[in-house]
Amino acid sequence: MPYVCIDNVRIAGIASCVPRNAVSNLDCPPERLAERQRLVRNIGIEHRRLADADVCLSDLTQHAAERLLSDLGWSRDEVDAVIVVTQSPDHPYPGNAILLQDRLGLPQSCLAFDINLGCSGYPYGLFVLASMMSAGKLKKALLLVGDKSTNPNSEDQGFVVLFSDAGTATALVYDDAAPRMHFDLNSDGSGYRAIYCPAGGNRVPIQPEHLVPKADDAGVVRRAVDIVLDGPAILNFSITRIPPAVESLLRQAGVAAEQVDYFFLHQANRMINETIRKKLRLPPERVPSTLREFGNTSSASIPITMTVAAGGALAAGGQRVVMSGFGVGLSWASCLVDFGPTVMSPLVEV
Repeated sequence: MPYVCIDNVRIAGIASCVPRNAVSNLDCPPERLAERQRLVRNIGIEHRRLADADVCLSDLTQHAAERLLSDLGWSRDEVDAVIVVTQSPDHPYPGNAILLQDRLGLPQSCLAFDINLGCSGYPYGLFVLASMMSAGKLKKALLLVGDKSTNPNSEDQGFVVLFSDAGTATALVYDDAAPRMHFDLNSDGSGYRAIYCPAGGNRVPIQPEHLVPKADDAGVVRRAVDIVLDGPAILNFSITRIPPAVESLLRQAGVAAEQVDYFFLHQANRMINETIRKKLRLPPERVPSTLREFGNTSSASIPITMTVAAGGALAAGGQRVVMSGFGVGLSWASCLVDFGPTVMSPLVEV
């Protein structure tokens, strides 16, 4: 577990954007209601946010970034870099960061690129951008994170009750008085088949038959271009890897769990998150959850939870937080950050 410290960079603000369209997982045919009620109790997700078919991830992150830039009072010409973390870009290429450099009116001198990561993406994105900024050459930058995870062609698949759409923006600034950031970053590609998309890349170029729904051995109907989730493997990975990783981060940073105000976990599902919380022996009030109202928003789930569940406290400053993301890869990353007064924009709904 590589442990890395970064100096001279602080989080200046966070904004989150979700579609206004909220759907209930209990909105189903009467004969399936009892089954859905049991499922909702287990996964903890009652409502999800679904973007319209013509809305892309870039649209959601643009709304979040526009609001944050306004609330910070930043000039567009001040932004030195924009990084997008997503697995659902608007196009195979170019990346969303390039598109958003233009759409946000950022200068052509702005560094811009994408990172292809899912649920671990927020801590990884913070690490990459903060690492680039710590030398002092980049003064102000944006980290745009999220996914459009829902798919109207896959609404009959069992896992559809998990995912929501969201885009977020985080502003970082160079500050030589900033508290040190601490990171623990990990990956295990041998488990990639636990969460992956079989077709659509160069390994398996997309063919007409990949767009036809078919039942697999477990009876789940999906297309070859849809996500494959191995539930037991994901559960085992999450509850065995994340608690020791968080404990390792705290130990190496020299911080006791009791000295941390909030632990923001990727919002996977209730069973996974509650097991992690209990293994870490943390009280519920220090591990906020937004699963019930927002579902699993992939890499956006940590900033969404900070916005909705702890925005006021983080805005006031003086909060020490741990963020831990885990999922596709398999990959997992945690960070320890001390928040000073921070612009926490109200949730944007579009």
